[in-house]
Amino acid sequence: MRPPIARTWAVRGATPVVRVPGHRTGRVSVAALACYRPGRRSRLIYRVHVYRRRKNEAASFTWRDYRDLITMAHLQLGAPIVLIWDNLNRHTCPQMRQFIADNADWLRVVRLPAYAPDLNPVEGLWSLLNRDGLANLAATGLDHLTRVIKRGLKKIQYRPYLIDGCLAGTGLLLKPP
Repeated sequence: MRPPIARTWAVRGATPVVRVPGHRTGRVSVAALACYRPGRRSRLIYRVHVYRRRKNEAASFTWRDYRDLITMAHLQLGAPIVLIWDNLNRHTCPQMRQFIADNADWLRVVRLPAYAPDLNPVEGLWSLLNRDGLANLAATGLDHLTRVIKRGLKKIQYRPYLIDGCLAGTGLLLKPP
């Protein structure tokens, strides 16, 4: 829950100290899909997972959570999906590979190279979220942090030009088939 640091209006040479109350009580994870379709508005579909360190609670997204996110995106978009993914272990587990194989009629997966955040438009979205909503935030707890994250993602959702800009930042182009 350490906040990212941004510019302040403090007196030059007097570094402000932001105290963050509390201790490690959990974490918030976010999974998102930046959806592009030629001739259509860009979309952002996301899910938030809050881990509160409770017994038998998943610490982060499971392969089922990613499966549900992809299925929901398919239902919302009403079109086949070409998913460009990194090599996170949840993305490459046997259950996820089976899900991809079972849904090959509407789901195609392309893997990014081993470490290529510069080719992933969603990394640009995280940068926007950190710079705009989370910079210099001293969250009072997980609920406060979750609200701020959801509010920031909702702002991005309603500004498709930001989502387009994240694709432009990768240097990749959309070409209709």
